[in-house]
Amino acid sequence: MSRAFTVTGARVAHDAAPVAVLEAATRDDVEARLHELAARDGVAEAFCLQTCNRVEEYVVTEVASAGESALADFGAGVDPSHVVRTDHETSLRHLLRVAAGLESQVLGEDQVLGQLRDAYLTAERVGVLGPVLEAALLKAIHVGERARTETAINDGTVSLGSAAVQLADRERGLADRRVLLVGAGEMATIVANGLAYRNVAELTVVNRTPARAAALADSLAIPARADGLESLATHLAAADVVITATGSHEPVIERGHVANAGPTLLVDLAQPRDVADGVDDVPGIEVFDLDALEAVTTATHEERRAAAAAVEDIVEAEFEQLMDGYKRRRADAVIRGMYRGAERIKRRELQTALSKLDRGDGLSGAQRAVVEGLADALVNQLLAVPTESLRDAAAEDDWETVASAIRLFDPSLLTGAVPAELRALAAFDEATDEPGAASVDVTSDGDD
Repeated sequence: MSRAFTVTGARVAHDAAPVAVLEAATRDDVEARLHELAARDGVAEAFCLQTCNRVEEYVVTEVASAGESALADFGAGVDPSHVVRTDHETSLRHLLRVAAGLESQVLGEDQVLGQLRDAYLTAERVGVLGPVLEAALLKAIHVGERARTETAINDGTVSLGSAAVQLADRERGLADRRVLLVGAGEMATIVANGLAYRNVAELTVVNRTPARAAALADSLAIPARADGLESLATHLAAADVVITATGSHEPVIERGHVANAGPTLLVDLAQPRDVADGVDDVPGIEVFDLDALEAVTTATHEERRAAAAAVEDIVEAEFEQLMDGYKRRRADAVIRGMYRGAERIKRRELQTALSKLDRGDGLSGAQRAVVEGLADALVNQLLAVPTESLRDAAAEDDWETVASAIRLFDPSLLTGAVPAELRALAAFDEATDEPGAASVDVTSDGDD
């Protein structure tokens, strides 16, 4: 990438918005949204992350104002006070924190890392990633893995699924209860495995696809039944506790489903919600959604606070490495231009020298190879020290040194090979004959 680019982000997350706001911000078709963002003016890359706790979008543009315009419709219809908008460095650091579990409702939970991986693969498949977000997301995944293998951030209750089981046990007691699990995906699997060790009297799994419900039921350490979603009302009438975790965009449990259910506790882990508004108005029905898990997760946060400090250190160290990588790649753009310019000069002068030496008897093939090898060696040795110096200068934010290199090597040879603002800095310094007179902040613009 030959120009400077910056990351802009926008998000609605559990720490600043209730479940209803998260629902309103959620996109039904993430792939379509990625295509839509990538097609907007100035957008070079795009990424979306949607989980039960967050809806986040990122774009890469040449200037921040273009990114802000591209994400202007994010959270349309949502109170702006719930939307957090972030600049380049804040966006990148946040992605690393999300992967590490530092931004999760359950501190250090594992599920978000898999969700981030899935979102990365989706964006890659759609073809909207490039060198900036590719590097950031791979770094984030690496940070998430380090956090969970090198610290105790995920000890104890590690997911919303296990927190839901803990909540249901606290509120109703799961021993000898008849439990209905609605859904058979990743979250439902976590719930089911948690229920397997609570001495429940009966566990039934229902899902839109009965085969998936049966596969989950068969995988458990306790006997469990499976059925299709069309039998939901029947199973609801028999259940004492219901936990829902489907991927439906519409509620799957309406008031009519629980009309004859009697005293029942419902824990809704879905986003958008599986339980329709008004269900908890039915006598005997008690509903807890994601917002209600706060009490359970608060205790876990306290237990993991010490581990979180170690994870914070990992995030900051890896963030600095990511930023240094961006800076060094910006210097590499100048270095590539230097080598291209030197290669042109070498070829021209080599041709002139060989033409003169070829007069008379001419040169043998071996002699020509020696002369060409000498030219190559001279170019490589002369540029080796400047190359390392430029990379070091970029890592230290010494962009005046980088700009000086552009002035020393004919800027016309570098056109299109270096960030536009560095070319401008070099041109300005040359015109004023005052090195360092211009100051351009390029440390937050991402890749070259």
